[in-house]
Amino acid sequence: MVTSFRRLSNRRVRSNSKGFTLIEVMIAAVILVVGLLALMALFAKALGAVQFSEESQIARQKARETLESVYAARNDESITFDQIQNAANGGIFTDGFQTMYLPGSNGIPGTNKDTNILDRVILPGKNGIVETAPGAATAAGDDVLLSLSNYQRQILISPIVDAGGTVNLYMRKVTVTIRVNSGSIYTHDYATTGYISTSQQQ
Repeated sequence: MVTSFRRLSNRRVRSNSKGFTLIEVMIAAVILVVGLLALMALFAKALGAVQFSEESQIARQKARETLESVYAARNDESITFDQIQNAANGGIFTDGFQTMYLPGSNGIPGTNKDTNILDRVILPGKNGIVETAPGAATAAGDDVLLSLSNYQRQILISPIVDAGGTVNLYMRKVTVTIRVNSGSIYTHDYATTGYISTSQQQ
Protein backbone atom coordinates (compact mmCIF):
# COMPACT_ATOMS: atom_id res chain seq x y z
CA MET A 1 0.00 0.00 0.00
CA VAL A 2 1.34 3.35 -0.98
CA THR A 3 0.44 6.28 1.18
CA SER A 4 0.71 9.69 -0.30
CA PHE A 5 0.83 12.92 1.62
CA ARG A 6 0.12 16.30 0.23
CA ARG A 7 2.01 19.16 1.65
CA LEU A 8 0.04 22.31 2.10
CA SER A 9 1.82 25.41 1.15
CA ASN A 10 2.59 28.02 3.75
CA ARG A 11 0.23 30.34 1.95
CA ARG A 12 -2.72 27.93 2.35
CA VAL A 13 -2.04 27.50 6.09
CA ARG A 14 -1.92 31.22 6.60
CA SER A 15 -5.23 31.80 4.78
CA ASN A 16 -7.09 29.30 7.00
CA SER A 17 -5.88 30.86 10.24
CA LYS A 18 -6.72 34.51 9.61
CA GLY A 19 -9.16 36.39 12.02
CA PHE A 20 -11.94 38.94 11.56
CA THR A 21 -11.38 41.90 9.32
CA LEU A 22 -11.97 45.45 10.51
CA ILE A 23 -15.12 45.71 8.36
CA GLU A 24 -16.60 42.58 9.94
CA VAL A 25 -15.93 43.96 13.43
CA MET A 26 -17.57 47.29 12.53
CA ILE A 27 -20.66 45.57 11.10
CA ALA A 28 -20.98 43.45 14.26
CA ALA A 29 -20.64 46.58 16.43
CA VAL A 30 -23.36 48.39 14.45
CA ILE A 31 -25.72 45.42 14.82
CA LEU A 32 -25.02 45.32 18.56
CA VAL A 33 -25.64 49.07 18.95
CA VAL A 34 -28.93 48.88 17.00
CA GLY A 35 -30.08 45.99 19.18
CA LEU A 36 -29.19 47.83 22.40
CA LEU A 37 -30.95 50.99 21.24
CA ALA A 38 -34.09 49.02 20.42
CA LEU A 39 -33.96 47.40 23.86
CA MET A 40 -33.56 50.79 25.56
CA ALA A 41 -36.50 52.22 23.58
CA LEU A 42 -38.64 49.26 24.61
CA PHE A 43 -37.64 49.74 28.25
CA ALA A 44 -38.48 53.47 28.10
CA LYS A 45 -41.83 52.71 26.50
CA ALA A 46 -42.63 50.17 29.22
CA LEU A 47 -41.79 52.72 31.94
CA GLY A 48 -44.01 55.29 30.21
CA ALA A 49 -46.88 52.80 30.06
CA VAL A 50 -46.55 52.08 33.78
CA GLN A 51 -46.55 55.81 34.61
CA PHE A 52 -49.53 56.45 32.32
CA SER A 53 -51.47 53.61 33.95
CA GLU A 54 -50.72 54.92 37.46
CA GLU A 55 -51.67 58.49 36.56
CA SER A 56 -54.91 57.47 34.87
CA GLN A 57 -55.91 55.34 37.88
CA ILE A 58 -55.27 58.26 40.27
CA ALA A 59 -57.15 60.68 38.01
CA ARG A 60 -60.21 58.43 37.77
CA GLN A 61 -60.21 57.88 41.53
CA LYS A 62 -59.94 61.62 42.27
CA ALA A 63 -62.77 62.38 39.83
CA ARG A 64 -65.03 59.84 41.54
CA GLU A 65 -64.07 61.10 45.01
CA THR A 66 -64.94 64.66 44.03
CA LEU A 67 -68.34 63.69 42.64
CA GLU A 68 -69.11 61.57 45.69
CA SER A 69 -68.19 64.45 48.02
CA VAL A 70 -70.78 66.64 46.28
CA TYR A 71 -73.44 63.96 46.77
CA ALA A 72 -72.45 63.49 50.43
CA ALA A 73 -72.60 67.23 51.12
CA ARG A 74 -76.05 67.43 49.53
CA ASN A 75 -77.24 64.36 51.47
CA ASP A 76 -76.16 65.63 54.89
CA GLU A 77 -77.38 69.13 54.00
CA SER A 78 -74.02 70.79 54.67
CA ILE A 79 -74.62 72.74 51.44
CA THR A 80 -77.81 73.80 49.76
CA PHE A 81 -78.88 72.99 46.22
CA ASP A 82 -78.40 76.66 45.27
CA GLN A 83 -74.74 76.43 46.30
CA ILE A 84 -74.15 73.52 43.90
CA GLN A 85 -73.17 75.80 41.05
CA ASN A 86 -70.01 77.34 39.68
CA ALA A 87 -68.82 80.62 41.18
CA ALA A 88 -69.81 82.52 38.03
CA ASN A 89 -73.43 81.51 38.72
CA GLY A 90 -73.35 82.28 42.43
CA GLY A 91 -72.25 78.84 43.67
CA ILE A 92 -69.27 77.65 45.69
CA PHE A 93 -67.39 75.66 43.02
CA THR A 94 -64.44 77.36 41.33
CA ASP A 95 -64.54 77.94 37.58
CA GLY A 96 -62.23 76.29 35.05
CA PHE A 97 -59.23 74.05 35.66
CA GLN A 98 -57.60 74.66 39.01
CA THR A 99 -54.64 73.24 40.92
CA MET A 100 -55.85 70.43 43.15
CA TYR A 101 -55.77 71.32 46.84
CA LEU A 102 -57.13 69.46 49.85
CA PRO A 103 -60.71 70.39 50.77
CA GLY A 104 -61.29 72.90 53.52
CA SER A 105 -63.87 73.17 56.27
CA ASN A 106 -66.80 72.03 54.10
CA GLY A 107 -65.01 68.80 53.10
CA ILE A 108 -65.68 69.32 49.39
CA PRO A 109 -62.73 69.67 47.00
CA GLY A 110 -62.78 72.30 44.29
CA THR A 111 -64.65 74.99 46.22
CA ASN A 112 -63.78 78.44 47.54
CA LYS A 113 -63.00 76.84 50.92
CA ASP A 114 -60.05 74.72 49.73
CA THR A 115 -56.83 74.76 51.76
CA ASN A 116 -53.42 75.70 50.35
CA ILE A 117 -52.10 72.14 50.79
CA LEU A 118 -51.61 70.31 47.50
CA ASP A 119 -53.71 67.18 47.08
CA ARG A 120 -51.73 63.96 47.30
CA VAL A 121 -51.87 60.20 47.49
CA ILE A 122 -50.79 58.71 50.81
CA LEU A 123 -48.77 55.51 50.46
CA PRO A 124 -47.99 53.35 53.49
CA GLY A 125 -44.38 52.81 54.42
CA LYS A 126 -42.58 49.57 55.24
CA ASN A 127 -44.95 48.79 58.10
CA GLY A 128 -47.89 48.69 55.65
CA ILE A 129 -50.03 51.02 57.79
CA VAL A 130 -51.25 54.46 56.71
CA GLU A 131 -50.52 56.74 59.66
CA THR A 132 -51.05 60.17 58.07
CA ALA A 133 -54.31 61.96 58.82
CA PRO A 134 -56.31 62.95 55.70
CA GLY A 135 -55.76 66.70 56.18
CA ALA A 136 -52.19 66.61 57.52
CA ALA A 137 -49.63 68.82 55.79
CA THR A 138 -46.76 66.36 56.31
CA ALA A 139 -46.43 62.59 56.42
CA ALA A 140 -46.66 60.71 59.70
CA GLY A 141 -44.61 57.64 60.54
CA ASP A 142 -42.93 56.18 57.48
CA ASP A 143 -45.74 57.09 55.08
CA VAL A 144 -44.91 58.52 51.66
CA LEU A 145 -46.86 61.43 50.18
CA LEU A 146 -47.14 61.37 46.39
CA SER A 147 -47.82 64.98 45.39
CA LEU A 148 -50.38 65.66 42.66
CA SER A 149 -48.78 68.91 41.52
CA ASN A 150 -49.14 67.91 37.84
CA TYR A 151 -52.91 67.37 38.19
CA GLN A 152 -55.69 69.92 37.68
CA ARG A 153 -59.40 69.63 38.38
CA GLN A 154 -62.45 71.22 36.82
CA ILE A 155 -65.93 70.92 38.29
CA LEU A 156 -68.51 71.99 35.74
CA ILE A 157 -72.10 72.29 36.90
CA SER A 158 -74.57 72.84 34.11
CA PRO A 159 -78.35 73.08 33.94
CA ILE A 160 -80.47 70.36 32.38
CA VAL A 161 -82.61 71.63 29.53
CA ASP A 162 -85.38 69.57 27.97
CA ALA A 163 -86.27 69.40 24.28
CA GLY A 164 -88.61 72.39 24.60
CA GLY A 165 -85.87 74.59 26.07
CA THR A 166 -87.21 74.50 29.63
CA VAL A 167 -84.59 74.40 32.40
CA ASN A 168 -85.10 71.75 35.06
CA LEU A 169 -85.07 73.66 38.35
CA TYR A 170 -84.67 70.54 40.47
CA MET A 171 -81.72 68.78 38.85
CA ARG A 172 -78.25 69.70 37.57
CA LYS A 173 -75.46 67.92 35.71
CA VAL A 174 -72.08 67.68 37.44
CA THR A 175 -69.00 66.89 35.35
CA VAL A 176 -65.67 66.44 37.12
CA THR A 177 -62.61 66.44 34.85
CA ILE A 178 -59.10 65.66 36.04
CA ARG A 179 -56.29 66.80 33.76
CA VAL A 180 -52.87 65.17 34.00
CA ASN A 181 -49.72 66.77 32.61
CA SER A 182 -47.13 64.02 32.35
CA GLY A 183 -44.29 66.42 31.68
CA SER A 184 -44.68 66.23 27.92
CA ILE A 185 -46.56 68.43 25.47
CA TYR A 186 -49.57 66.18 25.85
CA THR A 187 -52.15 66.25 28.61
CA HIS A 188 -54.73 63.60 29.42
CA ASP A 189 -58.24 64.33 30.67
CA TYR A 190 -60.40 61.93 32.67
CA ALA A 191 -64.02 62.90 33.28
CA THR A 192 -66.90 61.50 35.25
CA THR A 193 -70.44 62.79 35.08
CA GLY A 194 -73.38 62.59 37.44
CA TYR A 195 -76.72 64.25 38.07
CA ILE A 196 -77.72 65.84 41.32
CA SER A 197 -81.19 66.83 42.43
CA THR A 198 -82.59 68.91 45.25
CA SER A 199 -83.08 65.76 47.34
CA GLN A 200 -81.75 62.21 47.53
CA GLN A 201 -84.79 60.85 45.67
CA GLN A 202 -83.83 61.25 42.02
